[in-house]
Amino acid sequence: MPEPGLFILYVEDAPASARFYRALLGREPVESSPAFAMFALDSGARLGLWSRATVEPAAALTGGGGELCFAVPDVDATHADWVARGLPILHPPTVMEFGRTFTARDPDGHRLRVYAPA
Repeated sequence: MPEPGLFILYVEDAPASARFYRALLGREPVESSPAFAMFALDSGARLGLWSRATVEPAAALTGGGGELCFAVPDVDATHADWVARGLPILHPPTVMEFGRTFTARDPDGHRLRVYAPA
C-alpha cells in the first residue's frame, strides 16, 4: 500500500505561510507561487501550503482536526525558541504518556506539536 509523502495545509496567504515555515524549518521552499509553496523535508516527505481560495475542488472548512508533529531532542529549548519567535503557545511544556510535549499554533491556526518521546 502506498504511504503518504505530501501533506498539504490550506492557508489564507501562501507566501506569508511560506515565510513562516521557511523560518521555522530553516530551509527554502522547493516550489513557490502566489497560491502554493512546498518544502522538501529530510525524511523525504513534503509539506505543501495551498491557498484556501484556490483549492480545487473547493475544500469544506469543517470537519476533523489535526497536528503537525515535530520530534526534537529538547522540548524546553524548542519552546523557548518558539516563544522568542512569537508563536502562540496553546499548551506549555508538560509530560504526557508519550513524552514531554507542548503545542503551538501557526498563522492559520494549525496546531504544531513538539515532543520528545519518552
